Amino acid sequence: MNFKNKATRIDLFSLKTPQMRAFHMTWFAFFLCFFGWFGIAPLTAVVRDELGLTKTQVGNTIIASVAITIVARLLIGWVCDRIGPRRAYTWLLILGSLPVMGIGLANDYTSFLFFRLAIGAIGASFVITQYHSSVMFAPNVVGTANATTAGWGNLGGGVTQIVMPLLFAALLSLGLNAAMSWRMAMVIPGLALLLTGIAYARFTTDAPDGNFDELRAKGEMPAASATKGSFWEACKDRRVLALFFIYAACFGVELTINNIAALYFFDYFGLSLAAAGTVAALFGLMNIFARTAGGFFSDKIVVRHGLAGRVYFLFGVLFLEGLALMLFSQMALLPIAIGSLVLFSLFVQMSEGATYAIVPFINKRALGSVSGIVGAGGNFGAVAFGFLFKAESLSWPTALLILGSIVALSSFLAFAVSFSPADEHSAATDMAERLAAAAAGAD
Repeated sequence: MNFKNKATRIDLFSLKTPQMRAFHMTWFAFFLCFFGWFGIAPLTAVVRDELGLTKTQVGNTIIASVAITIVARLLIGWVCDRIGPRRAYTWLLILGSLPVMGIGLANDYTSFLFFRLAIGAIGASFVITQYHSSVMFAPNVVGTANATTAGWGNLGGGVTQIVMPLLFAALLSLGLNAAMSWRMAMVIPGLALLLTGIAYARFTTDAPDGNFDELRAKGEMPAASATKGSFWEACKDRRVLALFFIYAACFGVELTINNIAALYFFDYFGLSLAAAGTVAALFGLMNIFARTAGGFFSDKIVVRHGLAGRVYFLFGVLFLEGLALMLFSQMALLPIAIGSLVLFSLFVQMSEGATYAIVPFINKRALGSVSGIVGAGGNFGAVAFGFLFKAESLSWPTALLILGSIVALSSFLAFAVSFSPADEHSAATDMAERLAAAAAGAD
């Protein structure tokens, strides 16, 4: 779908246009989804002690938290193509708030596993975020827009590592016991998700010129039936399959680290719960700029080197991610481990930004399906990598070393993402026309 009046610039401090309202609402909604999704992760040590969880059971809950998201992301892209991102996000936020608040009802391994599985559905929010920013912004800035909305949303995974232990401590100071404190702490992100769902319906539109149902009624957009078969069309594209596994090697790794980082520093470096959470937060906090940097540099490279330039850039940052992860896995001194974690985080998130700087150019008719399939790759990776950390025979440093090797090898899949001369010409022409239209409108 090729919408009119896409924004050719990001006016960061404005809420006047539908493009910028969507920009800010998408990253904020995704931030809260990420916060609620991983809110329990920094408190896992407390839950583990209360419920008497084994290492294998902790590993199972980590896998469960990302497993359902594979299906949810595949489905949500298809839903966006039909009903639009506004309604899709609204209902995901409202319904997703229920298991976030409900996890406090867990009283044994089985019920805790169930709620972690259910909460994972809100991870589909990422696909809506990328879809919504893709239809709002023109080719010259879409990489930066996608990377920034996703990156600032992913920031929730870092902030939760700091905030949840502090919230837990605050509730303890009020006289609640540990069992009640972690349960009450999860109610707060759940309520925030509920309220944001209501706000999303009020303050956003599906596209620059209105909602999908309005545009279809005016004949300015094909009927929903026109996207029939687009999902299977996307599935058959080898570039989509390559990006699926590439995203597994970057976002799948990020999800894995979000789940294990606090516990890793707690167990292997002897830090307190709060200190381990603070160190683990550094990984997620890099999203303030790192993912944006990946999209920004991809947008700059495309001007001189076309879509192929985006692909080569993706290969480079993904390969460096693998090397940085292997380095981090071998660090035994806390200061050096922290430094290598930050370096690793930089390349993880730049790789994610570079991936979704390519996605909007794969198949415009199946934008939602492509976004969903590639996004599901991240969770597929997290599920697969989760087995490394539940294996009793593997120490976590060894598991991280293996994971880094897998990432480095996966970077070569980038060369399977190619574009024809016609694709290159179409993308260049589209960008030139939109920039010219924007310049004419400013005169």
